[in-house]
Amino acid sequence: MAVGGTGNYWEILGGTGGHWAILALGLTMTVHNLYIFDRAGTCLHYSEWHRRRQAGIPKEEEFKLMFGMLFSLRSFVGKMSPTDMRDGFVSFHTSKYRLHYYETPTGLRLVLNTDLSVACAREALHHIYSNLFVELVVKNPLCPPRQPVQSELFRSRLDAFVRGLPFFAPRPA
Repeated sequence: MAVGGTGNYWEILGGTGGHWAILALGLTMTVHNLYIFDRAGTCLHYSEWHRRRQAGIPKEEEFKLMFGMLFSLRSFVGKMSPTDMRDGFVSFHTSKYRLHYYETPTGLRLVLNTDLSVACAREALHHIYSNLFVELVVKNPLCPPRQPVQSELFRSRLDAFVRGLPFFAPRPA
């Protein structure tokens, strides 16, 4: 079954347990970077894959700006919504990228920046939280809470998971 959206077409390959494989037909999609913040705004983890342009400011400043924008945008969306939004703010896009947002009940915030062609990365963010972060960081007694993640196992499994996503592919030069 082919599905189109804004001139782009995907092939839905099917799957089990709510997981679907999606093949991009004539379209290259990619993942730029991932931020994981705690409820106080501390960046616990940052990874990047195909980020072509740097912000031009120190990473710590970038983390503060990103968290501040998320905090403000989430508040704005909550106040302006005409209905009670169960999931709240989940993504937004510019002319160059899409920001996907996932917040846990404990206030952990995961942000994945992708190509515009990636419509929804909510399941991927949920998997990163529940199957990688909780299992390899939260349950690890060697990882202190509310501190940047130092676990190489977490980093390598996260990298492998992101590189295995159906929408992960290098952008053409």
